[in-house]
Amino acid sequence: MELVLTPFQFYAQEPTPQINVEESAEVFLEAYSDEFQESFFEALKQKGIENYDKAVNHLLACKNLDAENYTVDHELAKTYFLDKQYNLALDYGIVALNSEPENKWYLNTVVEILRKQNQSLALIEDRIPFKNEKLRTHLATIYFERKDFEEALSVVDNLKKSPISTELEGKIKSAIKARDERLKIVSNVIAENDKVDPLKNYKVLLQEMIANNDFEKLLKTSEEAIEEYPSQPYFYFAHGYALNKSLKHKEAVNFLEAALDILIDDPQLGNKIYGTLGEAYQQLNEPEKANKYLSKVIPGL
Repeated sequence: MELVLTPFQFYAQEPTPQINVEESAEVFLEAYSDEFQESFFEALKQKGIENYDKAVNHLLACKNLDAENYTVDHELAKTYFLDKQYNLALDYGIVALNSEPENKWYLNTVVEILRKQNQSLALIEDRIPFKNEKLRTHLATIYFERKDFEEALSVVDNLKKSPISTELEGKIKSAIKARDERLKIVSNVIAENDKVDPLKNYKVLLQEMIANNDFEKLLKTSEEAIEEYPSQPYFYFAHGYALNKSLKHKEAVNFLEAALDILIDDPQLGNKIYGTLGEAYQQLNEPEKANKYLSKVIPGL
């Protein structure tokens, strides 16, 4: 017997406030054995308190009881992701997505895993039914929701023309236009006030580019800022951040560590630098250095 679940009922990171996840799960798990139910709920419990190894063990026990339950594969993907075991997370995410190519929540999990590795879905196109039109429509929507507008537009451009794709294309282009107009306004303000506080204006512009994931402009503008103000750690951070997002991890490390060298009494900026350095070293497959910096990140700062 196959377990059927609606997406929001097990999407632990974004629960719907009106829905009690465990109560909803009980309804769908009534037909399952006590052993399956106990393992599944225990997995959710252990994941919730960050005991990821135990959560994985309980989920694997569920798979032994029902090998074709792809909701469990999705939970394994999310649990491995939280445990920063991204390769395993991706493998299980792909299994879940292949079982339901049109499931937006499964696709969103896969995109999140890839994004954490600074990769795009192009990396796994040959492992999923990428030609599925609804899958690609969901992908464009996910990119749009994440403000990755250029990637969203690239996907939409290859969709069949339909009312849905046309509407989505319009939303993406409007968002790009609005973003560019905001950047233009900020740039104009900087130009007008250049003699007042150019250093502060540079920082505002770089923050806007980071918020909009505009890494190409961020690279160029942060480089200009460093040339003008070579003793400002934020500008080195912004340049390193842009390099890291552009998959130039080794170069990113150089600028991020340079930012640390000149950082003085700015714990919030330090947090950002440590986190980005940790991500860069993870991508360079240097876990010891990655953990060294990630352990310095102060939660909630």
